[in-house]
Amino acid sequence: MGHNSYKRQLLAAMVATTISCGAQAQLAQNLTIHPKALALGNAVTADPPGIMAVHFNPAGLTKLEGRQFEINLLGVYLDVDADFTAPEGYEIFGIDGTEIDPNTGQQRDPVANTHSHTNNVSLYIPGFGILRTPPGPAVAPSAGFSITPPGSKLTFANAFYLPMAAGFYRDKDDPGRYQPQAAALQRTTYLAPSVGYKINEEWSVGAGIHLSHMGIAADQYMRAPNMLLGVAEILQDAFNCESGDEPLQPWLALCGGNVGPWDDIGAMSLNVQDSLSPTYTLGVMWEPVDWFSWGASYTSEAEMNMKGTFEIQYTDDWSGFWQSVNGSVLGAITSAILSLPSGAPREAGNVSMDLVYPQHFQTGISVDVHPKLTLNADIGWTDYAQWDAFLFRFDRNLEFLNAARILSPDNATPNTLKLPLGFTSQWNWAFGAEFHASSRLDLRAGVEIRDSVIPDDQRSVMAPFGGANLYSVGMGYKWDKNTEIDMNLSYLHSIETIPANTSCNINCDNITNIIYNPYAGLDVKTSLRVVMAGISFRKKF
Repeated sequence: MGHNSYKRQLLAAMVATTISCGAQAQLAQNLTIHPKALALGNAVTADPPGIMAVHFNPAGLTKLEGRQFEINLLGVYLDVDADFTAPEGYEIFGIDGTEIDPNTGQQRDPVANTHSHTNNVSLYIPGFGILRTPPGPAVAPSAGFSITPPGSKLTFANAFYLPMAAGFYRDKDDPGRYQPQAAALQRTTYLAPSVGYKINEEWSVGAGIHLSHMGIAADQYMRAPNMLLGVAEILQDAFNCESGDEPLQPWLALCGGNVGPWDDIGAMSLNVQDSLSPTYTLGVMWEPVDWFSWGASYTSEAEMNMKGTFEIQYTDDWSGFWQSVNGSVLGAITSAILSLPSGAPREAGNVSMDLVYPQHFQTGISVDVHPKLTLNADIGWTDYAQWDAFLFRFDRNLEFLNAARILSPDNATPNTLKLPLGFTSQWNWAFGAEFHASSRLDLRAGVEIRDSVIPDDQRSVMAPFGGANLYSVGMGYKWDKNTEIDMNLSYLHSIETIPANTSCNINCDNITNIIYNPYAGLDVKTSLRVVMAGISFRKKF
């Protein structure tokens, strides 16, 4: 039984972290690009913001005159909370002595009925991994330039920006550290050569090639709250391991280290990246009259083979337990038959992950309903149904995958693992309003309705993203005829309630679950708050 528990937990600890990181993508999209776009709820396909039209709709580049450069700074503050509560009748193992501490009469789980909190932001630095920024807001920069030759219908542009960025880290003793202690997911577009072409007074088109880096990294502590380790703990109590005696030695030894459902197994680090991930963007705009415009844009998918490393550092108790088991007669025989772990203090190697950066389509309109008021409306679709499963490849045959192959022959081989996800594609709505207070000042407000792509049975603390709305206000100011300044203040809030045994990424307690469930049998409630404030400076030169 201990053998199967080990295999399940090692398998899950390595892959569940990457899955959860990837799940952040829906709410990480378009949050760190441009203050005007955020102020209008990202309803800007028919009204692209300056040089960042290379992302939202490259046809909008034709609205830029002469030579221009742009610098954007987005300050991001996040607040991530989770509550873990033992529900009434909490007895996840059905084994007397494991779910209730006989000395206190309380739940033995150290995170039951506790609160997790962090507002620390982490970033992914290519070639390095997770960068834990100082407490408080983090800054996401972007910049670009455009050139429209005199008398030409063509506008050329290039930009650096972050189309997707999310990350946080917790204190090492925070109860949420099992999912995980630190994580970062980031897509960095370092080159985006684009061109817009003005066909006539009504029609414009555009296209661009975007070269990006994609990185995912996570550090987390591991534990295995399931029945199998509950049985192991009861057997250790029966053997009176605290006395130091081994009653069945040399036939069977179980007292080399303390193991149980609430004890740490070890700490895991994972870091994968793809340095060159190209996509292309196409756009079109139609302006039949001066008070109406329509726009549409498409960004292609990118098939990535992300490569990197993993490392698992086991606790002394976990390693010592397996070393003592293998040192006994029955343990040695069983180990030879079932490939039990040897009790190595550390495992490390290379891993690659097949991931599709999903394609995206968005279309919208911009209407001047009054000389003082412009209204924008967009609808967008992202193909997260591509994330039906993730595929992992390891650079060697691993023992835990042999066990996974027995449990799930369709999803595992000795050196590969396919993990089903079942994510869904969603249509999201966005609305923006712009009040033209004067010839130099515009006041803006917007809302974006961002539905979750994560099924109920895949929710977790790592990606606390259910359905959420993005609310924003902002302004645009023409400093002079060559200089424009845009500003925004945006707020996003997502709350998720995950009752016990409803998501096998976090709190299932069935013995057959092979997905990582560090909070087995607990009710979990998550809350995510994100506040963004940005400023953009664009000038002709």
